[in-house]
Amino acid sequence: MEAKPTHVLKGSGLSCIRDDRILFDELAFELVSGQVLLLEGKNGSGKTSLLRILCGFREPDTGQVYWCGDAINDSQYYADMAYVGHLDGVKKELTVLENLKVSLALGRPGHYSIQQALTKVHLVDYDDVLVQVLSAGQKRRLSLARLLITQNSLWILDEPFTSLDKQGITLMESLMSEHCASGGMIVLTSHHDIDLHDVAVQRINLS
Repeated sequence: MEAKPTHVLKGSGLSCIRDDRILFDELAFELVSGQVLLLEGKNGSGKTSLLRILCGFREPDTGQVYWCGDAINDSQYYADMAYVGHLDGVKKELTVLENLKVSLALGRPGHYSIQQALTKVHLVDYDDVLVQVLSAGQKRRLSLARLLITQNSLWILDEPFTSLDKQGITLMESLMSEHCASGGMIVLTSHHDIDLHDVAVQRINLS
């Protein structure tokens, strides 16, 4: 059997200052394929700021983020990373199917076809429905389908369980476990205690 490629995400000496307040300083971590990094802490502790640094939306005040040994700006990091934030990142004026086609056009095909992904997230028969009429939970499920149809080793998720009911949370956890089992890795923030079987979960509390 062919070995799964191993990816490494590393943060070294990271600090973040906002409004003259140090949110975190000299933060270091190392995450490899198959693992999850859960960022915990009270509101305002720097969880989302750290995710923004990992996504390249802002520079750390000190330190560096590395992907497979190279600084993220000097690697193919952004092609390997997918981000889902507080907002679902879907276009409300497009249909469910049109949103997924746009995502697929911008990325590399993943393990699931569009129809397989819609089945997985329980949005079958919603192909031609405008996103603006979906419930908050359905929009969240659509954002999960975007992850399934594109190939990204690293998922960065900011409060991924927002707007999901109990069934949706269980679904999200199963998709995360599946992603890690196939050699992916995940960094996320969550106020919800995650239940991931057979997945190594690192925790950083920024409070």
